[in-house]
Amino acid sequence: MGLSDTSGPRDTQVLLATTETMELRRRDYHVERPLLNQEQLEELGRWGAATGTHQWRTWLQCSRARARALLFQHLPVLAWLPRYPVREWLLGDLLSGLSVAIMQLPQGLAYALLAGLPPVFGLYSSFYPVFIYFLFGTSRHISVGTFAVMSVMVGSVTESLAPDEAFLQASNSTVDEAARDATRVQLASTLSVLVGLFQVGLGLVHFGFVVTYLSEPLVRGYTTAASVQVFVSQLKYVFGLHLSSTSGPLSLIYTVVEVCRKLPQSVIGTVVTAVVAGVALVLVKLLNDKLQRHLPLPLPGELFTLIGATGISYGVDLKHRFGVDVVGHIPAGLAPPVAPSPQLFAELVGKAFTIAVVGFAIAISLGKIFALRHGYRVDSNQELVALGLSNLIGGIFQCFPVSCSMSRSLVQESTGGNTQVAGAVSSLFILIIIVKLGELFQDLPKAVLAATIIVNLKGMLKQFADICSLWKANRVDLLIWLVTFVSTILLNLDLGLAVAVVFSLLLLVVRTQLPHYSVLGQVPDTDIYRDVAEFSEAREVPGVKVFRSSATMCFANAELYSDALKQRCGVDVDHLISQKKKLLRKQELKLKRMQKKLQKQTAASMCTSASNVNTSDRDIESNNVEDSKAKQASAEHKIEDTAAHGQEDGKGPNLLTLKALGLSQPGFHSLVLDLGALSYVDTVCLKSLKNIFRDFREIEVEVYMAACHTPVVAQLEAGQFFDASITKRHLFASVHDAVIFALQHPRSSQVSPVLVTKL
Repeated sequence: MGLSDTSGPRDTQVLLATTETMELRRRDYHVERPLLNQEQLEELGRWGAATGTHQWRTWLQCSRARARALLFQHLPVLAWLPRYPVREWLLGDLLSGLSVAIMQLPQGLAYALLAGLPPVFGLYSSFYPVFIYFLFGTSRHISVGTFAVMSVMVGSVTESLAPDEAFLQASNSTVDEAARDATRVQLASTLSVLVGLFQVGLGLVHFGFVVTYLSEPLVRGYTTAASVQVFVSQLKYVFGLHLSSTSGPLSLIYTVVEVCRKLPQSVIGTVVTAVVAGVALVLVKLLNDKLQRHLPLPLPGELFTLIGATGISYGVDLKHRFGVDVVGHIPAGLAPPVAPSPQLFAELVGKAFTIAVVGFAIAISLGKIFALRHGYRVDSNQELVALGLSNLIGGIFQCFPVSCSMSRSLVQESTGGNTQVAGAVSSLFILIIIVKLGELFQDLPKAVLAATIIVNLKGMLKQFADICSLWKANRVDLLIWLVTFVSTILLNLDLGLAVAVVFSLLLLVVRTQLPHYSVLGQVPDTDIYRDVAEFSEAREVPGVKVFRSSATMCFANAELYSDALKQRCGVDVDHLISQKKKLLRKQELKLKRMQKKLQKQTAASMCTSASNVNTSDRDIESNNVEDSKAKQASAEHKIEDTAAHGQEDGKGPNLLTLKALGLSQPGFHSLVLDLGALSYVDTVCLKSLKNIFRDFREIEVEVYMAACHTPVVAQLEAGQFFDASITKRHLFASVHDAVIFALQHPRSSQVSPVLVTKL
């Protein structure tokens, strides 16, 4: 009984669903409208050119509302902070800010080492830029501050321009660390100022769109390669090795080779410290993943590891007993502002632009992800200004370039962060540590910081899975990913990015030059036209060829478009035109010979009649003259009949058809160009379209265009494409309109003889 009771409603539901499907299939829609060409469409829709708005006029307006809008646009905190819902959001932002600060502390110390700087400068870079972004940023969820990719890019600059070998002391051949660190700090802070200037300048001129040239496969391939660079750069801290500074192409390979060669010199205490710290961090992360539903906040594994490692190092004296390298002196308080060194600008300008673009690309991509998820808008140009001011002001206070961290941003969102108040809270917490608690971490082993960096690379190293997914989804994107990864690994971060961008742009050009060309057929009983090679039921309309390109036609592919059109139509247009011209030249020569022969015959007959003076009968003489005139007239009529042979009724004079010349005619009388993919036209495109009209009319095929967008029609008019022979009556609202018109006019009686070869 239970089974029958449940099966009854199910059967009813299936029957209802089937009935609804059949009813939907019966609901065919029928539209009755006149056949529309462009002229009729413009008249019916009352088309008129849109009135252009001059943006520069609004820029030059001066009013209180305009000043207020500009202030809120460039200082967004004034717009959202007065409306901040304290009761609903403050607690979440406080907890989120505290959680982010707990992560920011170890990461700031670790990423400073990655940048080749003393750890305290990582704390500075976790305070100043974060607070500046709180004032100027538009994203509510990203966590600005130190980031592994940016740090390794800064490290490549500092280690190449201030290598250890340049600071060797003559007395004992040891490195003068104080002088080296001072030089590197000056390099990093000057680099940060330059990066900030680039980002602010690009943001003010609304150059935020530049990031669109960094596609997602390119960015992911680049960050994956950068994570490998980060991993390799930390091996010297994990094994306690002293490596020579290398930079430039193949520096990563040289570093790996040197690490492998010096592995026997590893410090056992350092290796054990790094392994224990790494295992502890991994276990805490696994525990967080398992208990994330039950924990209000994730366990701060990095902070626990930092405190525990510092305590053990201080209690056991790891530095002196086991040779473990520690952080060393951390000065209390904030460093005074220092002006950048203009002498370094020339050396750093190229690397600064690369870091500026990469930092912005990472920040805006994360910002847009969170904005989409939470339903607000991120202004890319203002983000560029905000990030630039963070780096510019941070550089003055001896910070190195920063961007957005994915791991901290996810923590900020998941712990209840709603606005950048969470960022301000985290920066204030870091300030307390800088002023009062920083010196407590002097005995922290550097191997623990290296383990923290390596464990946090897990997310970026997982991007190797992109290879499998892109192989299935899009192999061109996979090629971009692989080229970006390999070039970044082999050529270093700055040259690798340049090679990746150039390669992706070249690939874009190649893809525009190799679009998909197709001949369209009509899907039965519809006004829909699809590629006959892909749709088996689509049938070509007899006597009409419909051609379409999947990309716009421009100077780069106009010739390819014309060649593909002539090839797909199945007619050797150029050969047919050349044969026609040869035959016409022969006819012309034949006519000239006949005219010369006629003139000779007339002259001879006139001489004969004039020399016959002995004939007395004047009637006979006049009869001879009349006979010669009659012969001349007969010959002229014969020539005209020959010239007019083969012409169809109603056509202009002096036109010879292919059939009259004995040439094969095309299997279609009309050609329809589907220009729906055309987004703009240039002068080369205009000339190519005119040549198509001319060539196909030479072989007695009339050409029509269809589905042009209104801006394209306006550009055709501006380029003087339409004239007496090509009018807007050759342009139709849809492919179906053009096909119906072509079927109603199977022979192009309106073709102007100007565009056809004359005799």
